[in-house]
Amino acid sequence: MTSCVFCAIADGSAPSRQVYADDDVLGFLDIRPVTRGHTLLIPRTHAANLAELDPEIGARVFKAGQRLAAAMRASKIAADGVNLLVNDGRAAMQTVFHSHLHVVPRHDGDKLSFAKGLVVRRDPNPDETAAMIRAGVAALR
Repeated sequence: MTSCVFCAIADGSAPSRQVYADDDVLGFLDIRPVTRGHTLLIPRTHAANLAELDPEIGARVFKAGQRLAAAMRASKIAADGVNLLVNDGRAAMQTVFHSHLHVVPRHDGDKLSFAKGLVVRRDPNPDETAAMIRAGVAALR
């Protein structure tokens, strides 16, 4: 078995409860769900983080996320909303270093609060912050 648990799931050598599969993307239930139906979507090819992820494959992962979000609303999961989340890097709480998209079904009043407080926070210097990010984007060209 490979040292990457998600690669092992992708090649069938580790178990999972699959909910989605195509040529490039695999979806399976998270073993530690924050809500019922919490699913992980992974590229079948290994990419430890977003920097290593082929942009076309990343787009396919996100497209699968859109499909699963619709399925979670239409199914007996009956989601009222869905969070799509990528934890990229240890500081962002990534624990499995194979890039993946969390698809988290939400229900009105579910009290899940990982985004609590985000709507009231303010950047003390948004112009400076925007300039710093623009400089970073320019450096990538």
